[in-house]
Parts: sequence; structure tokens; C-alpha cells
Amino acid sequence: MAEDTKVFGMAAESGRWLFVIAGMIMNFCLGAIYAYSVIRVPLEAYYKSLNVVVTATNMLYPYIVFLLVFAITMPVAGQYIVKMGPKKVAMIGGVLTGLGWFLASTVSSPTMLSVTYGIVGGLGVGIAYNVPIQVSTRWFPDRRGLAVGLTVLGFGFSAALIAPIADFLVTNYGGILNTFRIFGVAFLIILVLLSMLMVFPPAGWAPKGWKPPEPKAGAVPAADFMRNEMVKTRAFMGLWICYTIGTLAGLMAIGVAKPVGLEIATNAGMDKVAAGALMTGLVIPFAACNGFGRPIFGWLTDRLTPRNAAILTYVLIILASLGVYTSTSSVTVYTIGFALLWGCLGGWLAIAPTATASYFGIKDNARNYGLVFTAYGAGAVIGNLLAGQIKDIFGAYTNVFPIVAVLALVGIIVAFFTMKPPVKKAT
Repeated sequence: MAEDTKVFGMAAESGRWLFVIAGMIMNFCLGAIYAYSVIRVPLEAYYKSLNVVVTATNMLYPYIVFLLVFAITMPVAGQYIVKMGPKKVAMIGGVLTGLGWFLASTVSSPTMLSVTYGIVGGLGVGIAYNVPIQVSTRWFPDRRGLAVGLTVLGFGFSAALIAPIADFLVTNYGGILNTFRIFGVAFLIILVLLSMLMVFPPAGWAPKGWKPPEPKAGAVPAADFMRNEMVKTRAFMGLWICYTIGTLAGLMAIGVAKPVGLEIATNAGMDKVAAGALMTGLVIPFAACNGFGRPIFGWLTDRLTPRNAAILTYVLIILASLGVYTSTSSVTVYTIGFALLWGCLGGWLAIAPTATASYFGIKDNARNYGLVFTAYGAGAVIGNLLAGQIKDIFGAYTNVFPIVAVLALVGIIVAFFTMKPPVKKAT
């Protein structure tokens, strides 16, 4: 019987937390892309040694392509999680993720890196990423925001671990190319092994003592919103726009964290070597903010509603953006501002899946959130191309932050009027 379900030999109410832990570790591997601002520094040096033309924009292409392919793959892969089962889908994604990192060691230009690291690696992450989210969503109908937030914490926190390891490997184990090889093999092994643990609960299972909230009179449960029905709602359009704006700010901040920090440290009169070491070190607390932003905002989303949690992120984004723009020689303001931007990105990666499940139910959630997640790709492209172009044209990344603040203000307005559960009348 469903209520007697055992997980890893324990009562399901206790054993289900192991799915969260496994998903968190998987996301540590999948989220290594967030260390790109550190990895790009030795990459630039390597490409320049080969007389390859390097600009602020073309060095962001591999990062942009990776995130775009990641986002586009999500809605396609989502439908197969149910059809094939989470275990098989996660294994396929794990193999491609490891392969993408390994193949990055075979190319010698940003363009070709966009193909190997960007397309192959992005495909792998796009296929695997949604699996632990869907597993946690189904095992935790009673604490969905917290469970999803903890599951994806590893993705956001990944850079805190990957950045110093990458620095160490580049210095001591054969440079950036060998570093790609080591990460590729390690990610493949870890992801394939953990994929074997990914399973859904039996049909009809629910935690003991928990009952789903009753739907409003005249409405049917949100689980009846299939993907083709979801896209016709104002709630979907509002959530997609808000998700785009929320991720735009954070993904841009991740992609340019070290270059912006070097600009500000130089303005403050810091030595270049000391500034470089400081900015690499700051990736660790930034990544911690990104990682912990997920369970924190997952918890807040459960209590404040997705709309109010979204508005809170936009207020923080506005404060951070204006602070960095008006204090171009303050490393302290930069540190606080970027910590907030990284943290709010983590917040959105808990708010959006929780809102999708809450607004549209879990019956078609894998496909629904896959489509909502395309906003992440849009945010990655818009934010990073905007930052790269601003740098190439005006000579400083900091000029992009007033634009980010205005977009966050737009996000507040859109969230206030559209991020509400849709009511589907019973027929």
C-alpha cells in the first residue's frame, strides 16, 4: 500500500530526504557552469597565446550557448522523464554533461568551445537538471518549496567548490585543458551513479497525516492544467516574463563577476595580482549566496506566496544594481551587490518551479516547468549579450546596471498583476 512505502529501507517520510541529498550532489556537478567567470581567465590567456581574437562578448559565447541549450532542452526532456522514468533520463544527461566538459579540452577557440562545452554540455545539463526537481516535487507535496530549494542548492553552490578546485588544477595539473578533462571524467562517474537512485513515489502516495488543500468552489485541482492549457493563462505569461527578468540579472552577474570586480578594484587602486586573487576568492561567498538563496526563497515562497517572494527579489536587485552603478570604486559595495544578485538568482530557481507546481499542478509538471524554464535561457542570452556589448562599446560593465534596475521595476509591476493561481472552471 502507498502509505506503507519504504525508501532505502526507511519509512518514506524519512527516507525521502535521501532523494533531496542525491539531487543536491547531482546539482553540484551540473552547476559547474557557474564557475565560468573564473575558468574564462585562464581560457583567455590560452586563446591569446594561440593568437586567437578575444573580446568581452565572444568570451561570453560559450557561457551563453551552454545556458541557452540548457534552457531549450528542458521542455523537450521533461516529457521523457515520465515516459522513460527519471533514472534513464538522468543517466543520459550525466553522460552528456561529462562528455561536454571533456571535449572542451580538444578545442582552441571560443567558437568551438561553444560547440563542445556549450552545446554538448548544455544538452546534458538540460536533460538531467529537471529529474531531481521532479523527484523532489513528487515526494514532498507537503513541503515542496523547501524540498525543491534544497535539491537545487547544489547547482547554485557549485561554483564555491568548483572555482577553487579549478584554480588548483590549472596551476598544478597541466593547465586549463587538463582541468576540463578531469572535471569531465569526474562528473560523468558521479552523475551516472546518482542517477540510479532517482525514482518516483508509487501512485497515490502521500505523507502520513497530510491532505491536499481543497480547491475553490467551482474550480478543479490545478493538476488538470496540461501544458497546452497552461500557455493560455495570464499566470503563465506573467511567470515567464518575471522569471526572465529575475534570471537575467543573476546570470549576467555570474558571467561577469570577476571582470566587473577587477574594474572596480582597479578604480579603487588595488594591485592587479591582489585584485585577481580577491575576485577569485569572492566567487565562493557569491556561490554560497546563490546556493542558499534557493532553500531560503523556497521557504519564503511557501509562506509569502510566489508573487510576494518574486517582488522581494526585484527590490533586492534594484538596490544591488544601483549600489554597484553609483559606487564604481567600492569593493565593499560590489561584494554586497553581487552577493544579492547571485542570491536572487538562486531564489528564482526555487520560486519558479514552486510557482509552476502550485499554479498548474503536478500532473503535467515535468513538461510545464520545462516550458517555463525557457525563460532562464532568455535571461542568459539577454543579460550577457547586453553586458558584453555595453563593455565593448562604453568600456565598462558597470554601465549595464541602470538597465537591470529598470527591468526589475518592470518585474515588480508584472508580478503584482499576473502572478496569481489561475482558476479553471469545472465543466
